[in-house]
Amino acid sequence: MSDDHTTAAVQRYLDDLAGDGPAEPVVRALLARAVRRLHLLCATLLHRGYPRLTRPPLNLQSDEMLGAVVERLLKALREARPADVRQFFALAGQHMRWELNDLARRLDEQPRAAEVLDGLVPAPPGSDSGLTPEGRRMIEAIDGLPADEREAFDLVRIQGMTQAEAAEVLGVAPKTVKRRLDRGLRLLTERLGDLRPDPAAPDPS
Repeated sequence: MSDDHTTAAVQRYLDDLAGDGPAEPVVRALLARAVRRLHLLCATLLHRGYPRLTRPPLNLQSDEMLGAVVERLLKALREARPADVRQFFALAGQHMRWELNDLARRLDEQPRAAEVLDGLVPAPPGSDSGLTPEGRRMIEAIDGLPADEREAFDLVRIQGMTQAEAAEVLGVAPKTVKRRLDRGLRLLTERLGDLRPDPAAPDPS
């Protein structure tokens, strides 16, 4: 089934969820319909943001992560009512990041600043994921982006969507997503430029 059909179907379920009927059957049908895209997001976020979780001792697989995220969403959607596809996948992405951060904390392992920059996986509010000061600066810089740029950055660089998929979720043209993403990357470069290696620095060896 195409992404166009998935988006339309997810929106229908969200509309039903906002009604007066029982929520549980609608939530389960919604997650079953979105499972392929959720699986893709889980796999992308896991392998790009936390590859160390895929290695021993955890050996986390995207299928396992998907199961945990679906369980989180089943609980969250008892109260949360995303109005549209955009809000639904933002909620899903948030719970994916929380799940990965919980697993990383259990391993009691310090993520490298470079790994955080590549994966750009923010920690949930109030958590202590062991980020370095540089990593915290990166997360704060991302959170400080203007709303449009932050949303495009989240969908493409964090959730792993293509620019066309992000455009569909946001209801804008792919060129608009690219423009917002480029602006966001420029702002991050300006704010975090001092963290880049100095090409002119002498070789200490």
